[in-house]
Amino acid sequence: MITAVALAALATACAIGSWRFTTARWTSRAPRLAITLWQALGVAWGLATSGTLLAFAVQPYDMGLLHGLIFFADGRPPQQSWDLPHVLAMIAGITQLAMLVIVTVAAGVQTLRARRRHRMLLRLISHDNPVVPGVRVLDHPRAAAYCVPGLRSQVVVSEGALKLLSEDELSAVLAHEAAHVRERHDLVLLPFAALRRALPWSKVVRDAHAQVELLVEMAADDRARRYCSPRRLATALLRFGTAGAMPTPQGMLGVHAQHVMARVDRLVKPDPDLATTSRYGLVTLVVALVLSAPLLWVVPL
Repeated sequence: MITAVALAALATACAIGSWRFTTARWTSRAPRLAITLWQALGVAWGLATSGTLLAFAVQPYDMGLLHGLIFFADGRPPQQSWDLPHVLAMIAGITQLAMLVIVTVAAGVQTLRARRRHRMLLRLISHDNPVVPGVRVLDHPRAAAYCVPGLRSQVVVSEGALKLLSEDELSAVLAHEAAHVRERHDLVLLPFAALRRALPWSKVVRDAHAQVELLVEMAADDRARRYCSPRRLATALLRFGTAGAMPTPQGMLGVHAQHVMARVDRLVKPDPDLATTSRYGLVTLVVALVLSAPLLWVVPL
């Protein structure tokens, strides 16, 4: 019972922390660290909520969560008799854990299929251009710039974008999209997108997904401005916003209209870096979140 109570407390703390985290102001000053914290909160919450139910379910074995699940899987009789609450808790815990895994895998499969279809489409309606070597140019009059992540990643721009942007602005946009590819931001977004599909009614999940989307764009901006002028990237974003850019295809990473002004303000008027002590404190919190739920699963209390 102590393990179940501890996991329930952890799940509640993660839920409250996620709700408060959506309004935090420091995240734009350290987007990569903020993304890591969001991931830690998600992992800890998922293991804690399902673990709470399973820890209560295996209480009749009186030997901790993991060992109780092993004995249950082996078909060994518990030390105490089963009753209806423990049976229902076992069913609910396994169902929730399976749902989280299935939803994530299903979202990944759906995304992979969308990218495969889009790559086939690009072979038909895009071409190489010596002006932008290594980039696929889409035959479309509207402005578009996005990347197709994966093992065979591609960066795509449209003819409309080539006409809209100056040479420096185009270089800045391509550096931003290349940053998405190198840092595999698609894998960062996948579990949050999957959770949003599974819990579309949850405001916390919707806000978390939107926040991580913005943080991913900011992280790519930070990497891009190592190779280009931040003002050029900001100007390019404004041009995309005012020109009515083409929506990014499903499963790809590209410009989101709702994030443009926040990114432009950050590029033009950057805030000071997060203090070192704050960074160390947040890193400690991430480590504690990542380790706490697995330890509660393994260590019998």
